[in-house]
Amino acid sequence: MSENYTDDSVRTLDWKEHIRLRPGMYIGKLGDGTSHDDGIYVLLKEIIDNSIDEYVMGHGKTIEISIQDDLVTVRDYGRGMPLGKVIDCVSKINTGAKYDSKVFKKAVGLNGVGSKAVNAMSSYFKAQSIREGKTKIVEYQQGEIIADHPLEPNEGKQGTTISFIPDRAIFGQYRYLQEYIEEMMWNYVFLNNGLTILFNGQKFQAKNGLLDLLERNIAGAERMVYPIIHIREEDFECAFTHANNVYSEEYYSFVNGQHTTQGGTHQNAFREAIVKTIREFYGKDYDTADIRTSLVAAISIKVQEPVFESQTKTKLGSTHIEPGGQTVRNFIGEIIKRNLDNYLHMNAETAEALHRKIMQSERERKDMANIKKLARESVKKASLHNKKLRDCRIHFNTNHEKRLETTLFITEGDSASGSITKSRDVQTQAVFSLKGKPLNSYGLSKKIVYENEEFNLLQAALNIDESLENLRYNNIVIATDADVDGMHIRLLLLTFFLQFYPDLIKTGHLYILQTPLFRVRNKKETIYCYSDEERVNAIKNLGTNPEITRFKGLGEISPDEFRFFIGPSIRLEPVILKRDLSIPEILSFYMGKNTPERQQFIINNLRLEDELTEDKISA
Repeated sequence: MSENYTDDSVRTLDWKEHIRLRPGMYIGKLGDGTSHDDGIYVLLKEIIDNSIDEYVMGHGKTIEISIQDDLVTVRDYGRGMPLGKVIDCVSKINTGAKYDSKVFKKAVGLNGVGSKAVNAMSSYFKAQSIREGKTKIVEYQQGEIIADHPLEPNEGKQGTTISFIPDRAIFGQYRYLQEYIEEMMWNYVFLNNGLTILFNGQKFQAKNGLLDLLERNIAGAERMVYPIIHIREEDFECAFTHANNVYSEEYYSFVNGQHTTQGGTHQNAFREAIVKTIREFYGKDYDTADIRTSLVAAISIKVQEPVFESQTKTKLGSTHIEPGGQTVRNFIGEIIKRNLDNYLHMNAETAEALHRKIMQSERERKDMANIKKLARESVKKASLHNKKLRDCRIHFNTNHEKRLETTLFITEGDSASGSITKSRDVQTQAVFSLKGKPLNSYGLSKKIVYENEEFNLLQAALNIDESLENLRYNNIVIATDADVDGMHIRLLLLTFFLQFYPDLIKTGHLYILQTPLFRVRNKKETIYCYSDEERVNAIKNLGTNPEITRFKGLGEISPDEFRFFIGPSIRLEPVILKRDLSIPEILSFYMGKNTPERQQFIINNLRLEDELTEDKISA
């Protein structure tokens, strides 16, 4: 019998209850900080965006940010929130100055939502405004006001300071990763020339906008086919080149300072304009793929009242620069046509280098056509006769609210893949089972991706043959044993992705699964330990003579236990590329010929491991 549907069944949530009950509506996924788009980074960004808006309007050239333990503090030197409206600005939904387009014509932050969402999802939140020689401070706990301080005199520099601690009741055992935050800081200064950001004492500045961004991300002039072309006009900026050893397109796109990782109408307009202009300049109808293969570009546009396809603003949906104004397509198309055409006429060496690159891409595409055809037929036959891929029901490139949770586990052997398959969430988690060790692909051409059955089936499962835009899973997780063989397989897979799909790593999609080394339990409690230190602490917590099990491989972990490791408590280690190292250098050092430098590196690390082991034994 169904429940009674009465007046008592209907309730109204206040602003903070609604945000805490449905956080995904406001910040996308939650996560634990191991992914660059996890909720804790969205909270940080929402607060910084408000300070950026002040800078854009001409108020305050420096933003100070600190993260100490869990406490985040953002201090700007803008105008400061109106002293009588501080409480309204941080705790009354749909309240803010950004509804007045005269004040914030092309704002970054959410309209009256951002700081409120941060407040509601924080175990502690403090807002302070200094303005007109006075200060107003208000403090909250999970969105509830706990201290409303009276106005007091203050001769400090005017501006706003926001401090908050993300609530572990919502985000679990999260952690901030330095690399992700530094990347965020760099993007802010690349997009705002003249802005200085101080993060934990480190200074971030840029002078040449997106030109600096591209130079930093390409890492090495030898990778560029021709010098970066940099265009700035009105509310649009772009920088681009073609890169060596890149097999797809790579974009860093922004709208009003927001990093649109999934592109949108502005990115589509740029891609279209590049093709059209180049065809007209050379007077030839080149294939679109031949022009755009290996293109690396950064683009930024400012749009009035932008429309995004999700609350987290990762894809622009606006078709016009401003309501009733010029279309995004025509606006970008005209700027690219005018500037790129002039540049190529004035820079013959660049025009010639670009032409050679297009010709090279055309030859490679034609050479690969038959191989790809045979590879696709091989995939179809293999799909009928093996179970290498146990797919999930939802995919990243489908329009579904859970698409950000989609995961593909790449496993070794039948036992490990069997346990994960039985334990997984069939809605969002898929499993790809390797057969033995994959090929060392270092130094090989992309032809091997289609000729090698293992690589062919893997790229087909990921759906990244033509473009990463078609990626079927948000998280690609390498799940191998923590022994010598498992580490070797992990290294071979990393080589494959670095060699052929580095942007998969650059965009934060690749992870290593952390599985427990020990199980410590007594009759009442079980603790899984991921290190010797955790094992020692678990023994202390459980008392006398607990049962200790050392897991030697993933196959030894039962499906029931795997549900714990790949569920909400999953531990993932992101694969992050350090900007001061080039991919060719990394691959050459670790996967090239056995050089004396690498031999010494191995010897030094073996000595370090022995010293650490001795320290643990003596302790």
